[in-house]
Amino acid sequence: MNSHTAVSMPRTAPTSTAGAGARRGTVDTVLAWSARLWFGVAILGQLLFAWYVALFYGGALAHGDLTQWNKVMPRGYVAGDTAGNAAVGMHVLVAVVITVGGALQLLSPLRRLAPVFHRWNGRVYVLLAVASSLVGLYMVWFRGAVGGLVQHVGISGNAVLIVLCAALAVHHARAGRIVLHRRWALRLFLAVSGVWFFRIGLMAWIVANRGPAGFDPVTFQGPFLSFLSFAQYLLPLAVLELYARAQASDSVAARGTMAAVMLGLSAATAAGSAAAAMILWLPHL
Repeated sequence: MNSHTAVSMPRTAPTSTAGAGARRGTVDTVLAWSARLWFGVAILGQLLFAWYVALFYGGALAHGDLTQWNKVMPRGYVAGDTAGNAAVGMHVLVAVVITVGGALQLLSPLRRLAPVFHRWNGRVYVLLAVASSLVGLYMVWFRGAVGGLVQHVGISGNAVLIVLCAALAVHHARAGRIVLHRRWALRLFLAVSGVWFFRIGLMAWIVANRGPAGFDPVTFQGPFLSFLSFAQYLLPLAVLELYARAQASDSVAARGTMAAVMLGLSAATAAGSAAAAMILWLPHL
């Protein structure tokens, strides 16, 4: 027995270690690609949203008929309210610019090949994201936005979080703490995407329930919309934190579970984007 053990142990241990390493390498690859898949699906959905906003709102402006805005945004245009109408116009224009700019900012090949563009695009992105958030606060509290108080508080929380993430992303970039800068830049991207998350989440919910559920479509108030006004940014940020923890974990099970979650979220994001396009966006073009 002792002789057999002495011979077999050196052969078994490396094989076991190599097998575990191979499994971990495979799971790591799947985890990374699951995140890339979600990112690709999200970017395509956001670019579709930006295309719709540019054509619908920009088209109404080009034809000199801003009352068209009211078809999809109650009180989007108010006769005689020049400042308010300008705020709405700026808000939707900036939405298009930062949607495209955010997608470019997160492309790692572009960061490597064009670092100067990355820095300047980042400055523009941060400036417009903060400006759009402040305009959004004005629209919610002083222009009669739809929804109830809880929804207004939730949306305002999103705006405040955008400003905070922008400030910290810039702070860490200027200090040369690139890892922390990227973490806060990702949080900023998800917070800025809250408006888009709200729309695809709402449409996915309506399709799943075969109609409005948990809210009144006339008053646009109800428990589900109150939940969604916070979930539109808190849930994506929570997923980002879970992904970061799984990535740093030594547990193959944790990484594998996170990869499965990301694949599921990719499917849900694609379904929500398709539903929003068919119900909200394309019919108005």
